[in-house]
Amino acid sequence: MGERPDRYKWVALSNTSLGMFMATVDASIVIISMPAIFRGIHLDPFAAGNIIYLLWMIMGYLLVTAVLVVSLGRLGDIVGRVKIYNLGFVIFTLASIALSFDPAHGTNGALWLICWRIVQALGGSMLMANSAAILTDAFPARQRGMALGINQISALSGQFIGLVLGGLLSAWDWRAVFWVNVPVGIFGTIWAYRSLREISARNPAKIDWWGNLTFALGCGLILVSITYGIQPYGGHTMGWTSPKVLTGLIGGAVLLVVFGLIETRVEQPMFALRLFRNRSFAAGNAAALLASIARGGLQFMLIIWLQGIWLPLHGYAFEDAPLWAGIFLLPLTAGFLLAGPVSGTLSDRFGVRWFTTGGLLLFGASFVGLLLLPIDFPYWAFALLILLNGMGSGMFSAPNTSAIMSSVPATHRGAASGMRSTFQNSGTSLSIGVFFSLLIVGLADRLPSTLQAGLRAQGVPAGVAHHAATLPPVSTVFSAFLGVNPVETLLKPSGTLAKLPAHNRDVLTGKEFFPNLISSPFHHGLVIVFATAAGMSLLAAIASALRGTPSSAE
Repeated sequence: MGERPDRYKWVALSNTSLGMFMATVDASIVIISMPAIFRGIHLDPFAAGNIIYLLWMIMGYLLVTAVLVVSLGRLGDIVGRVKIYNLGFVIFTLASIALSFDPAHGTNGALWLICWRIVQALGGSMLMANSAAILTDAFPARQRGMALGINQISALSGQFIGLVLGGLLSAWDWRAVFWVNVPVGIFGTIWAYRSLREISARNPAKIDWWGNLTFALGCGLILVSITYGIQPYGGHTMGWTSPKVLTGLIGGAVLLVVFGLIETRVEQPMFALRLFRNRSFAAGNAAALLASIARGGLQFMLIIWLQGIWLPLHGYAFEDAPLWAGIFLLPLTAGFLLAGPVSGTLSDRFGVRWFTTGGLLLFGASFVGLLLLPIDFPYWAFALLILLNGMGSGMFSAPNTSAIMSSVPATHRGAASGMRSTFQNSGTSLSIGVFFSLLIVGLADRLPSTLQAGLRAQGVPAGVAHHAATLPPVSTVFSAFLGVNPVETLLKPSGTLAKLPAHNRDVLTGKEFFPNLISSPFHHGLVIVFATAAGMSLLAAIASALRGTPSSAE
C-alpha cells in the first residue's frame, strides 16, 4: 500500500470522533433527563411496575451496544469498515428523529422510547465497532496513540458532556434531548459518505452465524438478568434469588462457554480467540473492563449523591437538581479532556505502560478520597477529586486503546475494536448491577429504622411509618437518582399528609427532610461502593502493569 495522503487521516479522525461523541452522549444524556421525560410522557416512575421502564430506558441502549459491537466489527472486516460505519450514522440519525416524535403517553410512550432507543443503539454500535479500526488503518504507528487517544476521549467525554446537555435541554423541553442528535447526525452522515473511504484490504469470509448467535444471546441474557436482579423480588430487597434471574445468569454463562468452543472449531470465527494469547491485548482488555465498571459506577453514584442529597441541602429545588448536577460534574469532563490527548501523544514516544498504570493508580486514589469525604462536602474538595479521577481515566484510556489496536493484525482490527468496545460497554452495564446492588445492601441495613424514626418524629402514625419504612430501598435509590422527593409518594396512598399539621407537612415535603434522612444510610452504602471501585482500579492497574511490551501489528 502506498503512502496514505496526510489529509485523509485527519478527516477520518474528525469524523470518527464526532461519531463516537454522538453515540456516547446518547448513552448518558437520557440518564439525567429521566425526570423531564417521565413528566413529558405522563408516566409516574414510582407507580407499581413502572421502575422497569426506567431501567430499560437506561439499560436498553447499553445492553445493545455491549452485545452487538463485536459482530458488527467483524462484519466491518468482511464487507468494509467504512460501509458499516456510514450505515451506523444513518440508522442513528433516523432513530433520533423517531424518538423526538414520540406520539404516545403513559406506558405506550415509554415503550416507543425504549424500542427506538434500541434501534438507535444499533446505529451507535456500528459507529463504535468500526471507528478505532478506521483510524488504525489511516494512521501510521508513530501517531496511532495520539489519534486513538483523541477518539477515545471524544467517546468518554461524551458520556459526561451528555449529563450537562441533558440537564440543559430537558429544562427546556424533554424532546430536545433527542432533537439535538438530528442536525449533528445529518451533517455527520453526509460528511462520512462524501469523505471516508476503504483504505485497507477487505477480508472476505463466511459469517459465523452460530458464533454471533451464542455470543449475542449469552451477553444479552447476563445483562438482562442483571437489570432484573436489582429489582425487588417477593419479600426480598433485590431479585438475585429469583429463578428467572438465576436461570438467565447461568444460561448466559453457558452460552458464552459454548461460544468459546465454537470459535475454536469453526474455520472463520467471528472473533479469533487466539488474540487473547497476546499479553498486550488480553491485559489491555482486562484493565479496560475493570476500569469501565468502576467508572460507570462512579457516574451513577455521583448523580445520586448530588441530585438526591447535596444539591437539595444547599437550597436547590429538586426539579432543578439534574441541570446543576451536570454543571457540578464538569471537572470530571475537564480531567478527561486535559489528560487524554496529551497522554495519547506522549505514549507514542515513551510507551504506554507508565501512562496506563499510573493513570489507573490515580483513578483508584480518587475513589479513596471520595469515600473519605463527608456527605455534605465542601465543593472544592469534591471538584478536585473528580478532576483527578477524570485525569486518571484519560491517562489510561487513550494509550490503552492504542496498545490494544496496535497489537492485532490488520485483518482483525474490526473485530478487535468491537471486542474492546464490548468490554467497555459491558463494564458500564455491569456497573449498574454491581454498584446499585452494593448501595442497596448498604441502605437496607440502616434505612428502614432511620426512615421510620424520621416519619414518626413528624407525626406520621406508627403503622403508616412502618409500612413506608419496609418498602424496598430500590425506590429510595431511584428517587435520589431522579432528583425527586419521594415522601409525598410514600404517604399519598394513606392520605396521611392531608391530616398532618401544616408545619409537619411542609417539613416532610421540603428540600431538607428527605436528604437529611437518607444521608447517613446512603453514606454507609457509598463507602462500600467506592471501596469496591478503588479495589477494581488497583486490579486494573496490576493487569496493565503485566501487559508486557506491545509490538505494532501493521
